[in-house]
Amino acid sequence: MNTHMDDSTPTPHSQPLPQPQPHSGQVAALDKASERWLGAVTTLEEATAVDPAVRALQRGIRALPLGSLRGLLRGEPLGHPAHPMLVEVPMGCWLSAAVLDAVPGAHRHATVLTAVGLAGAAPAAVAGWADWAELPPRQARVGVAHALANAAAVGCYAISLSDRLRGRGARGRLWSLAGLGALAVSGALGAHIAYADRTEPGGTDKVVRAAS
Repeated sequence: MNTHMDDSTPTPHSQPLPQPQPHSGQVAALDKASERWLGAVTTLEEATAVDPAVRALQRGIRALPLGSLRGLLRGEPLGHPAHPMLVEVPMGCWLSAAVLDAVPGAHRHATVLTAVGLAGAAPAAVAGWADWAELPPRQARVGVAHALANAAAVGCYAISLSDRLRGRGARGRLWSLAGLGALAVSGALGAHIAYADRTEPGGTDKVVRAAS
């Protein structure tokens, strides 16, 4: 009797172990949210109705007599745009303030960070407008929404700071949370402006030229 076992015969030990699968409902929800977000961004990119205002504003910014300051605002001495670096100040301060708001006894420090973030938002915005003036139409359209989200965040944090200084801490913290939400939308739009066209032929070159 031949007791030799063929090597190709599966054995209990050779069977692949079942791999854990992510919850299908969660994956579907994430896919749907991603689809809606990308659809909204595409709508912004294709909103040609704003083009006359965009072109006029871009021409106006390019016509400002900034001299060598323009190159500084656009990060030419650094070899890359200055705006992404400058936005770290308000974003870092406001995110840190949100953390401190959850720490008992740290609300005063959160107030200081809220104020520092507001001060840092101004140079970041100026550098951003200098970059935006050189963007092609699709990116410039999204840039308008990016600027509006930034303005909403600054407005929320300005109200928050006012409430905090007047002793209305709870209301100030709520305004900070609203500002943080606007900041998240702004950040997502800014990332889209900076990186989305790299998936297109010649996209990286366009980003480099926009930064120069």
